Amino acid sequence: MPKVVVACGSGVATSQVVADKVRKMLAARGVDADVVAVEVADLPKALEDADAYVSVVKSEGEDYDVPVFNGVAFLTGMNVESELSRLILALGK
Repeated sequence: MPKVVVACGSGVATSQVVADKVRKMLAARGVDADVVAVEVADLPKALEDADAYVSVVKSEGEDYDVPVFNGVAFLTGMNVESELSRLILALGK
């Protein structure tokens, strides 16, 4: 099962909300994925076995070994369909 990591500053409120939305939107499209919310400090460890990263916070100059998606789109609904489609493609679905 693919793993999607969602991260914000504390890993509590915002990332949990976005992770829940991502989980529901993927499920509605028949994509089964393990969507986890973490705090930014735990990001390197969480990304070790991840297939995608949904970023709620701006990470300047960071380079990740997985595709990165705009978490604000999932939070606000702006451009969410575009980000969701990109995420689904990245997960190989």
